[in-house]
Amino acid sequence: MKIGVISDTHVSRIDQLSPQLIDTLQHVDLIVHLGDYTGIELLEGLKGLGNFQGVFGNMDPLAIRAELPEKDLMDVDGKRLGLIHGWGAPTGIHEKIKDSFKNVNAIIYGHTHIATNEVIDGVLFFNPGSATGKLPALHKTCGILVIEDSIRGEIITID
Repeated sequence: MKIGVISDTHVSRIDQLSPQLIDTLQHVDLIVHLGDYTGIELLEGLKGLGNFQGVFGNMDPLAIRAELPEKDLMDVDGKRLGLIHGWGAPTGIHEKIKDSFKNVNAIIYGHTHIATNEVIDGVLFFNPGSATGKLPALHKTCGILVIEDSIRGEIITID
């Protein structure tokens, strides 16, 4: 299974995303957005691209919060993935979010705008960064998770 992971887009419509990003998302089995869409039209556009799962972020309006949970747990090909946006200062975010889920193989999060692909105590902490390059991100990035016998993450820089 190949999962396209994005977060912190901070745009209101899908046509405000990079064509390269949209093309990438059209070639995955599942699209995951980890919050801070900021526009319900973007959420609807992403759902139109294919299988979709997501959570809301701290900057999302009530319309998005009514459609999506604050956190979610997915079982994918025998792996348990926790989805959450995150909150507060980026420093120490792993400590803040790790207790949100028990017995998971990966915690997939956003909020910091800083791409991360790191295993800590046997759990993959994966943040795709900001798909639109919002500060403090240095580049536009997204992520790909490949789930087979294990979980492998990759951060992709978007033109």
